[in-house]
Amino acid sequence: MKKLTRVPALAAGLALALATGTALAAAPQPFTAHYQVLSDGQPLGDATIKLSAIGNGEYSYSSSSNGTGGMAAIIAASSKETTRFRWQNDMPATLSYDYKMQSSFKSKQRHMSVDPASGKVTVDEGKGPGSYAGVPGMADRNSLPLAIGLALASGKQAVTVPVGVRQGVEQQQYKVTGSESVQVPAGKFNAEKVARSDDGSNRFDAWYVPQKYPVPVKITQADGGDLTLQLVSFSRP
Repeated sequence: MKKLTRVPALAAGLALALATGTALAAAPQPFTAHYQVLSDGQPLGDATIKLSAIGNGEYSYSSSSNGTGGMAAIIAASSKETTRFRWQNDMPATLSYDYKMQSSFKSKQRHMSVDPASGKVTVDEGKGPGSYAGVPGMADRNSLPLAIGLALASGKQAVTVPVGVRQGVEQQQYKVTGSESVQVPAGKFNAEKVARSDDGSNRFDAWYVPQKYPVPVKITQADGGDLTLQLVSFSRP
């Protein structure tokens, strides 16, 4: 069974080790993006990414998916990830992350919260909370693609993103590997291809048009098969 449980955020909480470029990152502007989800080239579902300003310099960034094809439709699979972050020191700093997955026979959830004062990260998957020391501006798996997109928009070509996972912080590295022409439902683009450079076992390739969109126009990720997201539409309020 191919899963819809990890629609990549596609990712914005971020502390970036800047490899190149000196421009400051602009504060993110609210948007809604719709994606087509494919598994091994076959339609699997759809996904919606939404960024909203919620006041006091804080934002809500959500990624939701629904199974509309294949086994994902049969078992009524759906998932939602929501990050709350604060725009601080020219970067988004994650305050909380929630993940929920549901199907006709299984459900899963995760809650992560960050204490800005102490830097303590608490993670609870329903079996009791655990904690570890975070880092300033830490991202999560949902906000990661947005964090990368904001860095590219400010002129960076390589970034190291501290990502809070279940048991600690991973210093994940990403870099632009070249420019490619990409055709997706939203149109044809000359995009910058970004790949993860520190872990070959977790394949992640994303194609960005950073001066136009803060999120990728296409993402491919190995997750029980070849999972691909393709941009269908993008709009701002």
